[in-house]
Amino acid sequence: MAAKDYLQAQISALPHKPGVYKYFDDEGIIYVGKAIDLRKRVSSYFTKQDHNKKTQQLVKNIKRIEFTIVDSESDAFLLENNLIKQHQPKYNILLKDGKTYPYLCLTNERFPRLIPTRNKVNDGSRYYGPYANGTALNVLLELIRALYPLRTCNFNLSPQNVAAGKFKVCLEYHLGNCKGPCENHEDEATYNGYIQQIRNILNGDLRVPKQYFRDQMSAAAQQMQYELAHQFKVKLDKLEAFQAKSTIVNAALTNIDVFAIASNEKSGFITYLKVMNGSIILTQSLEVQKKLDEEDAEILAPLVMQMRQEFESESREILTNVALALPLPGVAVSVPQIGDKRKLLELALKNVLYARKEKESMNDRSKDLNEVRIMETIKKDLRLTELPKHIECFDNSNFQGDNPVAAMVCFRNAKPSKKDYRHYHIKTVVGPNDFDSMYEVVSRRYRRLVDEGASLPQLVIVDGGKGQLSMAVKALKDLNLWGQIPVIGIAKRLEEIYVPNDPLPLYIDKKSESLRLFQRMRDEVHRFGITFHRSRRDAATLKTELTDVKGLGPITAEKLLNKFKSVKKIRELTEAELIAEVGKAKAKVLQNYFAANDAPSAPQLTARS
Repeated sequence: MAAKDYLQAQISALPHKPGVYKYFDDEGIIYVGKAIDLRKRVSSYFTKQDHNKKTQQLVKNIKRIEFTIVDSESDAFLLENNLIKQHQPKYNILLKDGKTYPYLCLTNERFPRLIPTRNKVNDGSRYYGPYANGTALNVLLELIRALYPLRTCNFNLSPQNVAAGKFKVCLEYHLGNCKGPCENHEDEATYNGYIQQIRNILNGDLRVPKQYFRDQMSAAAQQMQYELAHQFKVKLDKLEAFQAKSTIVNAALTNIDVFAIASNEKSGFITYLKVMNGSIILTQSLEVQKKLDEEDAEILAPLVMQMRQEFESESREILTNVALALPLPGVAVSVPQIGDKRKLLELALKNVLYARKEKESMNDRSKDLNEVRIMETIKKDLRLTELPKHIECFDNSNFQGDNPVAAMVCFRNAKPSKKDYRHYHIKTVVGPNDFDSMYEVVSRRYRRLVDEGASLPQLVIVDGGKGQLSMAVKALKDLNLWGQIPVIGIAKRLEEIYVPNDPLPLYIDKKSESLRLFQRMRDEVHRFGITFHRSRRDAATLKTELTDVKGLGPITAEKLLNKFKSVKKIRELTEAELIAEVGKAKAKVLQNYFAANDAPSAPQLTARS
């Protein structure tokens, strides 16, 4: 697709450097992209001939181009990501903004608290996360509170305030959930020991807290404090149960980001796992809508950058299931094929494939519910006694009475059932008579269904007004089917619905799903019938001068015309050339015909009724 002159001038001015380009239409930015070489990348939109329809539409709408030069492709990724989130261009994948993800905060105070929050404040507190969902955060928070007696109050427990006796222990102290630092029942060093172990757990390293509880359990048992030893054993069991759920392969795998992507025609599905010490400490799955039929690598690359930013990842290794040209300084990107890293990637793939399957199943269920709703609407609008799961629609087609045909389309569960479509040659009607043609085709259709013992439709639609409808009713009466199959007619002019024995049409709301389905069936049967009629009419009316030659069949005539294009050129062939094409006998027939007709040959094709 060639660029317009004013765009070509802008493209020619682009540098051969990495950067970000922006396409504009009359209303604003419609696409943001990145490139290692700006001029080559932008030129490709206008020089390649194999773009899909969406990209072709994008190129048609481009009115202006702007660009920004950056130092590296890595900077281009980051800038592109920020611009897409800022402007939300219509042809870009809309990247999810995760500013509302929750954190776990270890407060910067004497006797720190562990609290969930969505707001990061630069007050010296330590924030862990963000967590992709609140459930994972709450599970971890409950585990830590079950293991360690942390305070939950927000008192200022300064040495002066505690010494002055400003605070009293609360219910949490009496329940054993807090040791009462507010009344100096717990020393700061012991409490800070808990905090250090909590930091290890939040970083995904359970070895230190597990060893602590194991040592405490052994020491209590040696002193014959068996109830206390049992308490430490319960806490150790909780830690091991938590680790068993999150451990993937082995603890040697640490600080790794795993990304897997699977897509269908409309969407890309991405799963992100953050792994520390062989355990998953963060999971996130998301769906993005495709805008230009992007490849998986094109979808995943900006999302890797974005999700690492959102979840504050400092991992130096990324595992993916598609190769990425992702320039991240100091970060290795690989597609593992064997070993424990492959097992990690397969776990991510299992999750993303499940997410895609679940989404597609939801869409299918939604379609099924939509179809049931449409059929319920039809039942209500037409006051039917049963749900119209099987509907058939008829239409006639002819040209001034010639080559009359009819067509029937069948919808099952409000969807076309093309295997049940039927064409009909009108056999008993002469001339342009739509009424008798409708009688014939309805009679033939339902006589056959009755003879074969097949199920009858719950609704029949005829394309036409009162006349066509009355003949369809007559056909059903003659077959003793009247009263078993509801039948209506739909007139084209005002989209009126006619029902038997009612002189006035039924008007259905123009926005009704019933009327939209009737219109769709009417248009489909018309398309199906007119296509069949045209093929018959063309076969019956298009002839050539050669078809009038006695002794020369239509196949031979077609063969000669396909090769020589006109009767005039066939007439100019020598006897030897004719014999080579059709044989001695047919060549003689042609020569005799041409000799008897001295007039110049007619054009190649002549229409005859």
